[in-house]
Amino acid sequence: MPDDDRTNDIAAELARHVRDTAYTAVGLGVLSLQRVQALRHDLARNERLDEGVERLRTGVAAGSQQLGEWIEGTLAFVSEQFGPIGPIGAQLPEPARELAERARRGIEAIGVQLRHLATPGG
Repeated sequence: MPDDDRTNDIAAELARHVRDTAYTAVGLGVLSLQRVQALRHDLARNERLDEGVERLRTGVAAGSQQLGEWIEGTLAFVSEQFGPIGPIGAQLPEPARELAERARRGIEAIGVQLRHLATPGG
């Protein structure tokens, strides 16, 4: 019966290898499932981050537009206030005319800078 013992030993060794292979396959399956779940979680977090960035961009664009409108309104108001000085300017003393003209040019320069800052990407 030495052949029977040898057959039993081979069968036992084969069973051990099959069992080890099955445990390895189950372990790899569990690790793969955990990795997929982690990737799904990361993807969901990235989607939320992308949504937040898009909301921020939309808010900045709306704020820039509102700031631009406010700047335009303010500059129009200031220009209207300097408007009456134009015809009267000839009657003003030279230092006052120069001061009014410098103020007007300064306001225009500030307006250009503010418009540039209020433009998205500016």
